[in-house]
Amino acid sequence: MSAEIIDGKKLSAQVREQLKRDAAALKSKGVEPGLATILVGDDPASRVYVSSKIKACAEIGIRSFHFPLPANSTEEEIIACISRCNSDTRIHGILLQLPLPAGLSSDRCLEAINPAKDVDGLHPYNIGRMASAKSWKDMLDQKLLLPCTPHGVIMMLERMNIPISGKNAVVVGRSNLGGKPVAIMLLANNATVTIAHSKTRDLAGLCRTADILVGVIGKSRFITREFVKPGAAVIDVGINRTPEGICGDVDFDGVKEVAGFITPVPGGVGATTITMLMQNTILAASHE
Repeated sequence: MSAEIIDGKKLSAQVREQLKRDAAALKSKGVEPGLATILVGDDPASRVYVSSKIKACAEIGIRSFHFPLPANSTEEEIIACISRCNSDTRIHGILLQLPLPAGLSSDRCLEAINPAKDVDGLHPYNIGRMASAKSWKDMLDQKLLLPCTPHGVIMMLERMNIPISGKNAVVVGRSNLGGKPVAIMLLANNATVTIAHSKTRDLAGLCRTADILVGVIGKSRFITREFVKPGAAVIDVGINRTPEGICGDVDFDGVKEVAGFITPVPGGVGATTITMLMQNTILAASHE
């Protein structure tokens, strides 16, 4: 029997309906949420991502500010733009589109963002607050700005009523943008979490112990059915461009015959990332 497909677009649409109401409620109090997007250079994929974010702002009722910068911008020029956004009271969230052109330090530029406006949840201050939170309830009660893609993973599991507490979770990948934060969030939800990577011995055997298996390794169709425990929830965070088109880190066609739940690529986790960015922007605006 094939796995149940976790439809990221459908779940995102449900969340966005609530976000529209939240944005309208803030406006009734005199606060119009505002998001600044900063795009350095003219990378086609980044341009598409930023356009999608601007479109989502219009759909939900968030004011959008866009700052395109030339590819030959210096770090000082990017930081100066960020500084202006930090000072602008109309702007509640700042998104620096990554990756930056070669030779530029994304870490240095991200650290220039006011943590209260860091709606990507990537500032070291916000990562530290997330890591030090005692529980998922603690994260929510503190209204933390959480990294958007990992938060989207948790949202999907919750809305599909897939239990996390007490379950074994294996995260394949240890990046600062994906693997580490999603592991922290699963741990906060009381999962027993293992982070696996390229140096892990018997990777397939370890993955077969997982009730929840998250692929965020950046290798196309790397996770095959041999990695999957029958009935497991398989969450594919990967977005890989191949000659045949976009695919994830999971061999979807093979794994869906073993898993209990699975996210497609596209239409899975990626569909939730922008939605969680919008949620963070509204959350940042509500802090006023």
